[in-house]
Order: sequence, then structure tokens, then C-alpha cells
Amino acid sequence: MSVAALGVIVVGVFFLALYLLHRYGDFGKQQPMVLFGTLLAWYLCFLIVFILPLDVSTTIYNQCKIYNALPPVPGSHSKTDQVCHEPWSYIPDGVLPVFWRVVYWTSQCLTWLLIPFMQSYARSGAFSRVGKIKTALIENGIYYGTYLLIFISLLIYVAAHPQWYLTWREFQTIGITAANTWGLFLLVLLLGYGLVEIPRSYWLASCHGYLLAKTYFKAAKMATEKAEAEENLADAMERIERGAEGSVGSENQPVVITAVQRQRQSQVQWSILLEQAVHLEDVAKSQGGPLRQVVHSFPSAQHATPLRRFIYTPTIEWYWECVFRRFFYRLAFLVLGALSLAVVWSECTFFSSQPVLSLFAVLIQMAEKQYNYICIEMACFVSIFFLCVCVYSTVFQIRVFNYYYLVPHHQTDAYSLQFSGMLFCRLTPPLCLNFLGLIHMDSAISHKDRIQTSYTSIMGSMRLLSVISDGFYIYYPMLILLLCFATYFKLGSRCLNLLGIQQYIREDDLTSDLVDEGMELLRRERRKRQRAEEGENRKSV
Repeated sequence: MSVAALGVIVVGVFFLALYLLHRYGDFGKQQPMVLFGTLLAWYLCFLIVFILPLDVSTTIYNQCKIYNALPPVPGSHSKTDQVCHEPWSYIPDGVLPVFWRVVYWTSQCLTWLLIPFMQSYARSGAFSRVGKIKTALIENGIYYGTYLLIFISLLIYVAAHPQWYLTWREFQTIGITAANTWGLFLLVLLLGYGLVEIPRSYWLASCHGYLLAKTYFKAAKMATEKAEAEENLADAMERIERGAEGSVGSENQPVVITAVQRQRQSQVQWSILLEQAVHLEDVAKSQGGPLRQVVHSFPSAQHATPLRRFIYTPTIEWYWECVFRRFFYRLAFLVLGALSLAVVWSECTFFSSQPVLSLFAVLIQMAEKQYNYICIEMACFVSIFFLCVCVYSTVFQIRVFNYYYLVPHHQTDAYSLQFSGMLFCRLTPPLCLNFLGLIHMDSAISHKDRIQTSYTSIMGSMRLLSVISDGFYIYYPMLILLLCFATYFKLGSRCLNLLGIQQYIREDDLTSDLVDEGMELLRRERRKRQRAEEGENRKSV
């Protein structure tokens, strides 16, 4: 059964990563190397998240066997052996250490070496493969040289102190700790945002008025971006025409490709935004109507399958949109809000082993006393999955101008896909290590005398660097509390507004102006569609 469970997870996670890549990437137009690198990065990171609960349950079972094998302490009462039931998902000894070693080091090679090279290769304007490789090597020379310089400096420092005898394993641990420290620094920032924004988004999404106003706001911003993208494309095409007989030089090719991608992205996003706005307006009109049905303004524009039309009828759609949706989203807000509070409390108290204050550690220890492996694995999976959603959703939503932006419906460019894979590979290992600390399965933090999970054993003992294990890894996560307050009061959005990057803030006057502008744009688009449909109807008569 354990082999079957592991196999199902490995295959299922692969299709999950493949589905997400299909949603954001374009299999028909993007380079196979870009798609393969992104798929591998996402797949390895998702594997860590889904396999870690099995590692926890297997470790608890092995701890039980070791306890039974210990001789009784002289002078104490006779030791009562515990009944150690093998977990349904038990993984034999020796499998997980090899698995973690392969997954971790492959992901680290991707994020620190291969993906930066592939990013430069994909952006290169050279026409030949050799030229692209040469450009990528030159661009990454400083990047790789920095690593080499740090490593050589460390070797010289160790050689100058003969009393510091470091083995190869300890060198590995220092490198892993450095990578995890970098990842934890970014992880806390993203997690502090997601812990507040995800529950709040469900609460706000329960209100159709809010959704409609924000859609108008997005439409106004998207109209400006669409106009800028079309203007940039026109400038790029004009630059081509000025070239010798219309040929594209290698220095102009990346500019042209980027302009075409941005124009196509903005056009697709504009069309999707129009569909969302029209649907929300139709729902708003149907709420107070005599018929308990959602009446669509443009039925011909609905692309639902026959099965979906049969199940999701206009009446069922009305009850969902006007009755149940509000209740469901507010219930989701309560559940997600409770999980966020549990995470914030546990992040601020997980270093306390006596008494145990981390809520996740309390839950796992209660299940461990009963050796309820199903409960242990489900609790671990739900907890780590929620942490990943908070972090990963932020990665999918953030936008760094036009350099990094994940756009669904096959519109994400190669650079953003690879950058997301690089971020995932750097964030997932420290996230999982932080989770093991929350449930007191990492002895470097909990200071408990128990066997380590296979994942922790691959990470190495952080006690080699006491400043990191006893300082940064314990106290830095407490910063989540401040970041949650900053996110709750929208300090980041207000700062971006001051910098001229408009964010949706309901009490802001400029936001109200953009909402009104978006409403007018939607009215124009409605009139265009109505005239187009009337013309088609006249032709068909």
C-alpha cells in the first residue's frame, strides 16, 4: 500500500504541475527548454509539499519502534511498550533519504544555475544556438562568479583557522543553510501578505457590489495598459521598417518579441475582464428581478459545454450567485481566518517546547499519542497546503512592472515562467523546514531528543551555525505579525499609490474616478457588442 500511495502522489503531482503550466504557458509557441525547466521546477516543489506528511508519519512510527527497543531505566518502574501500528502509507527505510536528496539538489541546481542560464538564453536576440549560449554565459558570468568568489573566500577562511575542521557534509550544511536563510527572508514577506489577503479576499468576494466596482477599476487600468501595449508594438514595427529592407537586427528582435507578447497579453486580459464585468452586471440586474434566473445580456457569448448548461441552469446559477455564494464565501473566510490566526500565533511561539504553545505542535502531539496516522497526515497536509497557498498565490499574483507577471490563459512569457520556477525552488525548502519547526519535528528548534525526519536529515544540522539556528530561524518569523498588520491596513497599497502605481482603495478619490471611467468603458463595449449582434441577426434573417 505504501508503494501505491507514493506512486499515486508522484503521478498526481506531475499532472497538477502540467495543468498549471498549460494554464499559464503556451505549449505550441514557447521553447521546449523553457517549458521543461518550469515544469520540472514546479513538479519538484509540489512533490516536497505532498510527500512531507508521509515523512512525518513514518518518522513517528520509527520513533515508536525505537522507544520499544530501549531497555528500562534502572530504578524506575517497568517500561510499558507501546503498540506500534504501521502507517498505511509507511515508506521503507532508505527510500525517503534518497528521494529527498535527489529532489532537493535537483531543485537547487535549477534555481541557482540552470534557470538563470535558461532565462538569458530565452531572452537572447542572437539567431544561432551558439550565439544564444554565448550571450547567456556572458550575462551570467558575474552571477556565477559571485558564487565562486564566496566559495573560495570560505575555503581560504577555513584554511586560515586549522582548529576549524569542516567535513564535506558540513560544507553542504553551510550551503543549505545559506540558501534556506535567503528563502526564509522572502518567505516571511510573502506569507505575511497571504495570511491576511487570502481570507480578506473571500470576505470581499462575497459582496457583488465590491466585485463589480473593482472590475470597473481594473477595466480602467487595463484600457490604459492596452493602449500603451499597442503603441509600443507600433513603435517596434516602425523600427523594423526603418531597418535595411525590413530585416530585423539581433538587437531589435527581443524588443519586437516583447512588444508582441505584451499586446497579446493585454488584448486577452481585456476580453476576459469584459466577460467578467458583463456577467457581474447581469447578476446585479437579476438579483431584484421577478424571475429567479440569471438573464445574460449576450447568450451567444456563453461558451459553456452542453453538460454544464444541463447541470448549471439559469435557475441554479441564480441561487448560487444570489443566495449561496455569499454564505459559502463568508464561511470560507471564517475557516481561512482561523487558520491564519493559528499560523501567526504558532510562528510567534513555536520555539517554546515547555509548555508547547504552537497550535500545530499541540494537534500533532495529540494525534501522535493515539498513533492516528491518518489524522497526522491530514493535519500536516492541510497545514502545509495552507502555508503553500498563502505563499504561492502571492507569487502568482504579484507583478513587478512588466518584467515578472504570471498571466493565465496561456499568456505568460518565458521569463516570468522561469522566474516563478526559480522562486518556488528557493521558497519551498525553507517553508517545509519552517513547518517542521511549527510541529516540533525539528530538534534544532524544539531541542527535543528524538529522531529526525528524513527531510531534516538531508538539510543537515543547523546547530553548526548557532547564530542561524538559535537566532534568525526562531525570531525572524515573528516579523509575520508586523507584516500582517501592515497588510491589514493596506500600507503597501497606499505606498504604491503615493508612487503613482494605482491600487484599489475604496476611500481614495482617484480610485472612485477610475471606477467611473471603467463603468463608462464597459457601457461603450456593451453598445459595440449589441450593434455587432444586431448586425449578425439581420444577416441571418
